[in-house]
Amino acid sequence: MFVDRERELAFLERKWKKSGAQLIVIYGRRRVGKTMLLKEFLKDKRGVYFLATADSVDENVKELAGKLSELTGREYFRDVNDFGKLLRYLADETRGKRVLIVLDEFQYLMKLNPGILSVLQKVWDEHLIDTGVFLVLCGSSIGMMERTLEYKSPLYGRRTGQWKVEPFDIRGIVRMLPDRDMEELVKVYAIFGGVPFYLDIVKNLSAEEAVREKVLRKGEVLYEEPEFLLREELREPRVYKLILKGISLGYETLGELVSFTGLDRGNISRYLDVLERLDLIAYELPYGRRKRGRYYIRDNFFNFWFRFVYPNLADLELGLVGEVWKKIERELNAYYGKMFERLVREMLRLRILDLGQRKVARWWHKGEEIDAVAELEDGLLFVEVKWSELKKREAERVLEDLKAKAESFNAENKRFLLVAKRIEGKGEEMMDLNDLERLVR
Repeated sequence: MFVDRERELAFLERKWKKSGAQLIVIYGRRRVGKTMLLKEFLKDKRGVYFLATADSVDENVKELAGKLSELTGREYFRDVNDFGKLLRYLADETRGKRVLIVLDEFQYLMKLNPGILSVLQKVWDEHLIDTGVFLVLCGSSIGMMERTLEYKSPLYGRRTGQWKVEPFDIRGIVRMLPDRDMEELVKVYAIFGGVPFYLDIVKNLSAEEAVREKVLRKGEVLYEEPEFLLREELREPRVYKLILKGISLGYETLGELVSFTGLDRGNISRYLDVLERLDLIAYELPYGRRKRGRYYIRDNFFNFWFRFVYPNLADLELGLVGEVWKKIERELNAYYGKMFERLVREMLRLRILDLGQRKVARWWHKGEEIDAVAELEDGLLFVEVKWSELKKREAERVLEDLKAKAESFNAENKRFLLVAKRIEGKGEEMMDLNDLERLVR
């Protein structure tokens, strides 16, 4: 089912309507829905969709030649065995016509033929630039696809647009799972994030059933998913797995990670930079400060997998799913709590929960934490998030504690908000899942 992606489709349609040749780069992590997006865009257009494989250059050229033969009605394409010639002949056959060519998983062609970007540059400059060709290069290897955008890339200055496809936010999750209540949607978000492929797996299962059936069972599609993705993207997956395990267990500063991994400071910084570039982790600073930041696993499923699955792989290899699930269950509520905080911050940043805020960040200092501090036009908003059911008096005490923590902040106007799973006798400055559900729907 194709849902959401209005902004991405609007971008592609806007480029489609522009005159002249277009060279567009679409990239993003595997499973995020790039192929569905491009097939949706292709629906009412003259063009071809080509999925590259890791087989060989000859096999890929042969397959593409067949598709271009069908598109143009010219049989001679099938006899061409050179990528550059295929595109040159395409330019001759479609010179004045708008035609869409999607080359998906383009990173495979880059691996098989390291000079393919130079070939493409030459054909683009000499033949395609004066045509109506709309060429899309799409890939799942973020590192490799970003190389096509770099200053040193042969395509630098030729591309006419690029878009990084991101996982859904909570609104996209709601559209894919419209029959779930907000509590279940928070659990889905906490475990699987907004990756469409994972959400499709959850369609007929609750979040926790999906963990037991599709994540913890050897041989199932998500059992080794993070390891598979790391092996495909990185040369030393073992080291990266160790770092990700450390962050998931709460070793969040550079010093803590050095102690946990045994790697020296210079080396671990390089590994962390790579993981940041791949959007697997992020570095956050406490509100109002420029140092003493913390790393966190940005991808929700990676976060869950390294926290609960990776440390238990030996037992899961033996099929001890029930035993491992019992261990996970004991810590799951605390995990939901942390991820609920993340969701509320995300809703504030995206202005799904809109109080006119600008910058939004966590804050911590000397053992005290505030889940979100948001800059308003006339002051600051302080937010406390609780994954629990509170009576009115309990909720008021939480707000009193929050106000005490905010005393050290110098702001003309201070506002406060408590967000909890449920609040009995909800008063001002309070929201619960019912309120959030109305916003996301």
